[in-house]
Amino acid sequence: MKGSVGWRLVTDDGVSASWGLAVDDALARRVGTGGSQTTLRLYTYRSHCALVGRFQRVEHEIHMDYCQEHGIAMNRRPTGGGAILMGEDQLGVALAVPDGSGDPCGGARAWMKKFSAGLVAALRDLGLGAEFRRKNDIEVSGRKIAGLGVCRVPTGGLLFHASLLVDLDVPLMLRVLNTPFEKIRDKEIAWVAARTTTVRRELGKEISLDEVRREVAAGYSAVFNVGLQASDFTPEESQAIAQMERDKYLARDWVFQTTDVNDAAGAAKVKTPAGLLDLKVTLAGRRLKAVLIAGDFFAPEVGIAALEAALRWHSSAPEQVVATLQEIYAAHPGLSEAVPLAGLAEAIELAVQSAALVKSGMPGEPYGCFVVPESAHG
Repeated sequence: MKGSVGWRLVTDDGVSASWGLAVDDALARRVGTGGSQTTLRLYTYRSHCALVGRFQRVEHEIHMDYCQEHGIAMNRRPTGGGAILMGEDQLGVALAVPDGSGDPCGGARAWMKKFSAGLVAALRDLGLGAEFRRKNDIEVSGRKIAGLGVCRVPTGGLLFHASLLVDLDVPLMLRVLNTPFEKIRDKEIAWVAARTTTVRRELGKEISLDEVRREVAAGYSAVFNVGLQASDFTPEESQAIAQMERDKYLARDWVFQTTDVNDAAGAAKVKTPAGLLDLKVTLAGRRLKAVLIAGDFFAPEVGIAALEAALRWHSSAPEQVVATLQEIYAAHPGLSEAVPLAGLAEAIELAVQSAALVKSGMPGEPYGCFVVPESAHG
């Protein structure tokens, strides 16, 4: 591939959860010190594994008994966001680059938009109208097709993570991930399917993961004007990866650590002229971690998905909620008749009040990356 600057391209398949994460972490640290060159890694995990975000609790987000019974590995990413199911039909994307921003305090969304551009270009070259949307999603036709995360490692390197859905077993995902649904029925499967999509679904035909991987590599080469040189790990890198896996990703203290902020779940039902609103929220501290909007109204799925996405990791202050609702309603004119803004604002406030009454320390509702989309604080 042509380009003015060289990056390294690493491809591997069927990796274990602990080793796959250790590779990304170790490379980002070495890139930060200049010990390794900028590396794009396109890989798949062993089918299947469940990975939680940096700030989640495994026991809240994953059905641990089911995973243990079915041999599904569980681990924790160094990047933030929601719980995900990974396997042979989900392409893992990791980009380890030196951080030249000089900004120690922020830039997560800007980084994700920048580093996801190669993925967006690849999907468009496949004929899919992909866009970077909301806080950390790539969408096609309003449906999430990839989740993104980013973090700065202690050495100054940046690690960009993405999970691209070439295909997805939605029923299995709902059995593995601890979702807000009380039961897994056709209705719940359809709800998730309506908010997510896959490369194969959008193309309407079979496409191999290797072909998608080649397109993604070409997309990064074109967008960043770099040549990609395929190579394997050096002996020094292999040693660093093995130590990272042993010390961190095989350690229970890392995988099963707890967070300082307990979640609280709340719910509210509000009658509106358009129908009944049945709302569920999860609070992390005083922030809205997730909002699930349901009821007997008729509304465009894209508009409801936009509302739910805009409210994740959002202030629970009523005036700020209303301001965000007004923005989304302006962008989706059909929403106002189906779900009156005032009724939705009331339902959210009541649900937040009910969550605030939950006894401290009780587990709240989880959020999976492709069930309730993931956090911006990757």
